Amino acid sequence: MDKAASCLVPFLIAALLLFCLFRRVPVFDAFSEGAKEGLRSCVSLLPVLIGLVTGVTMLQASGALELAARALEPLARCLGLPKEVLPLALMKPVSGGASTALLSQTLEACGPDSFAGRTASVLAGSTETALYCVAVYFGAIRRKEKSCALPAALIGHLAACLCASWAVRLLMGF
Repeated sequence: MDKAASCLVPFLIAALLLFCLFRRVPVFDAFSEGAKEGLRSCVSLLPVLIGLVTGVTMLQASGALELAARALEPLARCLGLPKEVLPLALMKPVSGGASTALLSQTLEACGPDSFAGRTASVLAGSTETALYCVAVYFGAIRRKEKSCALPAALIGHLAACLCASWAVRLLMGF
């Protein structure tokens, strides 16, 4: 199976080249044009990415994340969400890397088989970095108005946060 998989990519590239030659597509010109367009997209996204990284770093360094998590503890308790998961729930829409670090910290502190550890794992696997995706994708198409995309993504994140603890209770008997 490994041998077949290692031969698959070169076979697909050769098939694509033969198809392009058959259709008389200037392969190198098309490749060069695509590479130029990709570089333009990367350069246009740099300010958005630098802004996001700066914002996440400031959020973590300032202690605002811990402050917000402490402020939301009573609400989380009413909704059945463990307090140890709140920093992860707050960071996940902003940064995937930072939320992975918070997941790791939660698993080390509480254990992977604890209610908080399992809820954090379900939460990390069922949510998306909404702000990052909206900023990058809308930045790539140079659209300033985000319309309903951001509110819809954040509502989906909230639903996943609530359902994570409920699913762990229901399916794992906590």
